[in-house]
Amino acid sequence: MIPVKAFTLAAVLALPTLAVAQSADDAAKEALEARHGYMTMLGINMGQLAGMAKGEVAYDEALASRAAANILALTQYDAPALFTPGTSSEEIDESDALPAIWEKPDDFGAKFADLSKAAAGSPDAVKGGQGNVGAVVQKLGGACKACHDDYRKKD
Repeated sequence: MIPVKAFTLAAVLALPTLAVAQSADDAAKEALEARHGYMTMLGINMGQLAGMAKGEVAYDEALASRAAANILALTQYDAPALFTPGTSSEEIDESDALPAIWEKPDDFGAKFADLSKAAAGSPDAVKGGQGNVGAVVQKLGGACKACHDDYRKKD
């Protein structure tokens, strides 16, 4: 009877440890999901601007300005906080985040700051005709590429 009590006591004492491990896994998955959502929103708005810049989508000043304003708003969010430990491409299959993010957090944060700088003024800069959209897309795309080159797993 004593071995059963000892086993039961050990199992009960281990439950909080298992719950913490489960919570850490859940937190990593939630951070990854939020990060994917954030990047999707950036991509949708960049896609609208890029389509207009290429002439694939008819220029619409209000839509262009709104897409640029959305990007600007997104760059004000603390997106680096979504890159939590345990969410690199080496730890989660669905992640494209390279471990270099956690090795060089200051540089990684600076890349996001550069995106914010690139987005500044863009809602007004896209106004006045299709020709104005291309320069904004190049500026934003350059900031995205700079981060992706160093911190995103290649496809």
